[in-house]
Amino acid sequence: MTMPAPSDRAVELRERMVEFLRDHVLPSEARYVSYRRAAGPDDHVVPPVVEELKETARKLGLWNLFLPSESGLTQLEYAPIAELSGWSNDLAPEAINCQAPDTGNMELLHLLGTDEQKEQWLRPLLDGQIRSSFAMTEPDVASSDATNISTRIVRDGDEYVINGRKWWISGASDPRCAIFIVMGKTDPDAPTHRQQTMVLVPRDTPGVTVVRDHTVLGHWDQHGHPEVEFRDVRVPVSNVIGEEGGGFAAAQARLGPGRIHHCMRALGAAERALALLVARAQSRVAFGSRLSDQGVVQEQIAESRLEIEQARAICHLACATIDESGNKAARNLVAMAKVAVPRAATRVIDRAIQVHGAAGVSETTPLAWMYSWHRAMRLFDGPDEVHLRSIARAELRTEPVVPPAWNV
Repeated sequence: MTMPAPSDRAVELRERMVEFLRDHVLPSEARYVSYRRAAGPDDHVVPPVVEELKETARKLGLWNLFLPSESGLTQLEYAPIAELSGWSNDLAPEAINCQAPDTGNMELLHLLGTDEQKEQWLRPLLDGQIRSSFAMTEPDVASSDATNISTRIVRDGDEYVINGRKWWISGASDPRCAIFIVMGKTDPDAPTHRQQTMVLVPRDTPGVTVVRDHTVLGHWDQHGHPEVEFRDVRVPVSNVIGEEGGGFAAAQARLGPGRIHHCMRALGAAERALALLVARAQSRVAFGSRLSDQGVVQEQIAESRLEIEQARAICHLACATIDESGNKAARNLVAMAKVAVPRAATRVIDRAIQVHGAAGVSETTPLAWMYSWHRAMRLFDGPDEVHLRSIARAELRTEPVVPPAWNV
């Protein structure tokens, strides 16, 4: 496949993103961290600096770039911009309104929402006025297989009654989270992939309880990853997304773009880690010479560059395939990227930690938090093993172009 050249507008937006990251986002990180430390892990109010950055981003035209219908960008054109946002994962994605899980939820509402649902929930999300959560994963079943979902959604007249327990519901601790997209079973006797349905549940609905928050490798996120209980929660039948029984298909439609967007941002984290590694190696002296003069460190730098470029190539090929042929055609490439990119990112970050010594695992650099998030990325949106299984199955179905003859 020949990669199409980006439009002039896409190039200009990337240049603006570079300036925004350099001049506004990175200098604001210290304020963000200071606010979060003072607030403590139980305070999930967003630091004021984020709202300031959102205002600046909107003035620069860096807003909702993830959604082609809003931005006019292809996925391949958006990829370098999303990558830059990954340099500062706590600030930059939200500053440009391209943060998970809202992007996936907005795409789902854009794709399947009714006019009323779009007006009530999609519009405020696109305007950055509210946040949202996607409630699929459950503590009592292996949620890597979405058909395992045990939360029940039972129709009672003109309402659905929801009972179940979810966890790792990213964003649910944020007081701005106004809406949940909840996936549960409406018909356990239907064919396996027609048992599930997605419904919209406003956060303030009686019976919705945020039970407790979880850390990511010891780190407390501002937006949280809590357990959420739904006990006799009632919502109108009109809150269904798409159709009853269409939840599994809707989940796949949502998770595909979400996965590739995570990969784009992870490449940015890898690039930042490599930049930190190089700067440290060039400035640090041990045993009479700079670390950058030592062969073992040079090898770490070279291996990091190789792995980033290989991972980026897979990610961009997946993006180009989405643009040309759609999400379904790109699903195996997205699976490959979802495995390859976090692996590359964590290896590069790990090398940067090693070169920084004790500073690498402390709060004095962003590396420890970067590592924890991207190590977790090998689990969320499908663990590596599930994606590898999909890749293998596709390979086993493929006939080789040339028969693999064996001559003895």
